[in-house]
Amino acid sequence: MVDRLDLHAIVSPVNLANPPSRRRPTLRTLQLVACLGLVTNCASVQFDRTEKEAGVYHSSAWSMTFLGLDLPGSALMIARANASDSALPNMEVTEETLRPYLGRFNWLLNIFSIRYASVEGTWGFPTHE
Repeated sequence: MVDRLDLHAIVSPVNLANPPSRRRPTLRTLQLVACLGLVTNCASVQFDRTEKEAGVYHSSAWSMTFLGLDLPGSALMIARANASDSALPNMEVTEETLRPYLGRFNWLLNIFSIRYASVEGTWGFPTHE
């Protein structure tokens, strides 16, 4: 048997104004986006010495793009920042790669994509003997 007091509590104006079913999906969506943002960033940098005071480097990074927002940032900028954080002298970029790249249709990747960027270059002062 259903109690009237319980029915009244379920359909009261307070509950209809802000039902829990409307709050939960928003909170769950935010939690999902936050989790994806935390796990999508992956970066690495490698330095190889070719001479006593010079060498080459390779830096790479992954990031997620969702509705035009790069999480946690642009993959290319993360890769460049990782290389520059080493504070090695005379760093020069020789090659940058961003994948995927669709040319004219690159705007499609701003809806949702996972991008990979790599930056290669030289550092130091090579000796010319």
